[in-house]
Amino acid sequence: MATATDFCPEISVSSTQQLPQTTATIHHVDGLHFWQYMISGSIAGSIEHMAMFPVDTLKTRMQVLSGPHQYVNVGHALTSMLKLEGASSLYRGIAAMGLGAGPSHAVYFSVYEACKPIFSRGDHNNSAAHAVSGVFATVSSDAVITPMDTVKQRLQLKNSPYKGVVDCVKKVAVKEGVGAFYASYRTTVIMNAPFTAVHFATYEAAKRGLSQARDEEEEGLVVHATAGAVAGGLAAVVTTPLDVVKTQLQCQGVCGCDRYSSSSIGTVITSIVKKDGYGGIMRGWIPRMLFHAPAAAICWSTYEASKSFFQRLNQTN
Repeated sequence: MATATDFCPEISVSSTQQLPQTTATIHHVDGLHFWQYMISGSIAGSIEHMAMFPVDTLKTRMQVLSGPHQYVNVGHALTSMLKLEGASSLYRGIAAMGLGAGPSHAVYFSVYEACKPIFSRGDHNNSAAHAVSGVFATVSSDAVITPMDTVKQRLQLKNSPYKGVVDCVKKVAVKEGVGAFYASYRTTVIMNAPFTAVHFATYEAAKRGLSQARDEEEEGLVVHATAGAVAGGLAAVVTTPLDVVKTQLQCQGVCGCDRYSSSSIGTVITSIVKKDGYGGIMRGWIPRMLFHAPAAAICWSTYEASKSFFQRLNQTN
């Protein structure tokens, strides 16, 4: 099954003495409509984040706590939360992610698929085109997900002062202003741009390599899952320092978290290094990798399966 798209306009021109008229139709190699990419992406993103949410909670906790209160490792964080707060603490904030994941991934994948034929110029093996398309996709989707991600992380904190999503939105908007929901947007984009570039380029290359190694013309579930896991894990580790900065900015001033005078990445990193050393900017890299590797496998497998469903549906119509 091909995953790249092709830009093949069919142009018919009829001219009169007054005005020429031009119509163009774009056909994708996948044979899908734009809205079908959006639905496939929305389903994939929702399943990915719901399935891996407890690991994301562990990552958030490890990134915000420092000094004598910080967790030693993932196991320590998990056992401590289960013992002191119960299993439900691992799912605090999941409603916020449920509200944000679907729409943001609909934007994410549809923009990616729309950009690929533009930048690849017919070369479906162009890794640079896949990377650039991914950057455009993440800049668009981050504008959708950042407010809900801020709410989610504040709810994930120990002894969070918020009762739920609505309560958090109201209190943050009143006390800190609407801008607080986008305090980390610049950092998120700066983090996700290289993350997505590495992710998409690695995924497409790994998928192509695995298909050739298995000598299969049609890519299957194993190929999509394996390529996704490799891409997600690698991209997660590389961008962990920026993810720590994003978490610090989104949770600042809540439950004992430090508050920063500026949302500058340099300011936050300097503060973290001064307080916890260089190891502080890599806090949570293991749960981050443990989240993104299987999450990417789930996401890509679901996305490709959804695309296959729509392809069969379109062929019967």
